[in-house]
Amino acid sequence: MHRIVLSLIAILFAATSIYANESDPKPDITEFTLDNGLRLVVIPDRRAPVVTHMAWYKVGSADDPQGSSGLAHFFEHLMFKGTSNYPPGEFSSAVSAIGGQENAFTSWDYTAYYQKVSPSALPDMMKYEADRMQNLTVTEEVFLPERDVILEERSGRVDRSPGAILGEFSRAALHVNHPYSIPIIGWEHEIAKLKMEDALAFYKRWYQPWNVIVVVAGDVDPQETLKMAKETYGKLVATEEPIERKWTSSPRHVVAQTLEYKDERVTQPSWQRAFLVPSYTIAEEGEAEALDILSAIMGGSATSRFQQEIVLEQGLATSAGAYYQGSSRDMTSFGFYGTPRGDTKLEDLASAIEAQVDKLLEEGVSQEELDRAREAYLKTIIYSQDSQVTLARIFGSVLTIGGSVEDFTSWPERLRKVTVEDVNKVARKYLDRNRSITSRLLPKEG
Repeated sequence: MHRIVLSLIAILFAATSIYANESDPKPDITEFTLDNGLRLVVIPDRRAPVVTHMAWYKVGSADDPQGSSGLAHFFEHLMFKGTSNYPPGEFSSAVSAIGGQENAFTSWDYTAYYQKVSPSALPDMMKYEADRMQNLTVTEEVFLPERDVILEERSGRVDRSPGAILGEFSRAALHVNHPYSIPIIGWEHEIAKLKMEDALAFYKRWYQPWNVIVVVAGDVDPQETLKMAKETYGKLVATEEPIERKWTSSPRHVVAQTLEYKDERVTQPSWQRAFLVPSYTIAEEGEAEALDILSAIMGGSATSRFQQEIVLEQGLATSAGAYYQGSSRDMTSFGFYGTPRGDTKLEDLASAIEAQVDKLLEEGVSQEELDRAREAYLKTIIYSQDSQVTLARIFGSVLTIGGSVEDFTSWPERLRKVTVEDVNKVARKYLDRNRSITSRLLPKEG
């Protein structure tokens, strides 16, 4: 299954076309809460006779028990096994038989499962999804082979990728003393020791109706969808009381660290620098929006400073950019990265990026840069190709990290309020080189 970590700005960028024209109405969204605590969000979209049904569990790898990393992702796999009511494969076969699509993904903050089918199949999707929320059958015959599958998945995605190896340790260095430091897929030595009892306890604790947000987008009626949900999800009875997360927190960074990884498989060196910053969920008013604009100005578009100065003018890099991973329940990262071109030394590329950041901190951004970046978000999006899956994913991810529908629909308005002073303020507040994590990926010498 796919592991997808979505930046708030990326998902907004992909689908804001549904209301990017100011004369268009905002999405028609209806929210319900069933008696057992399950939340239902319905987003009618009549453009095609298709519906996307997504079940978002407010549990991710950051909730893995200490020493048992990988459990949340493990359950992304186990949920496709059989239940006491339906044999293994029946749910997937039912989706396939009608030409539908299904998938699942895990992040640090949530786990989600979705199906894209015809509207007439929605009741069955709810029936199957509700069933596996509480009736999953896990035996040693199922658990042990699937653990081997996940170990092989980790080997392919991480252990055979020098960049992924360095990325894991860089993230661990950034999120000190925080569960975000643990890989979504888990550490290999801990995956190998996972026990069926651990998995069943995790399932019982988190796979409860009060911990789920069901998002339905497509050719549906809100009241009819609510009726279907009551007839399926509404029959579930919570067996555990709601749980308050008690995560440890990262200390304030006071030193700079540089991580360097050399591997004979590296054919193209790369450089990255990350800073610990607040996400949309916990940032002070206007800061997250300003960080998004800042990332666009520095390296998020063809007209960005890095692209114009480092890639095109100086010819030092094949790529150089900036990012802000704003979609997160807790602290997140803002960073810069670059890949040298030809014979360019990694040190020279790093110096060029640092020079641009120093210039930013000294001179700030201009009104012209701000306006250009903002308009890129608000107007270019009109031409993007949105989809029901993307739309459902937007609201699911926002709601599961503690946001609201209003947080999404008011985003363009908040973005319009960002000033040059706001952007310069967050740059000088958070982009302190002496509190950063720098990663260098290099070929192994000799």
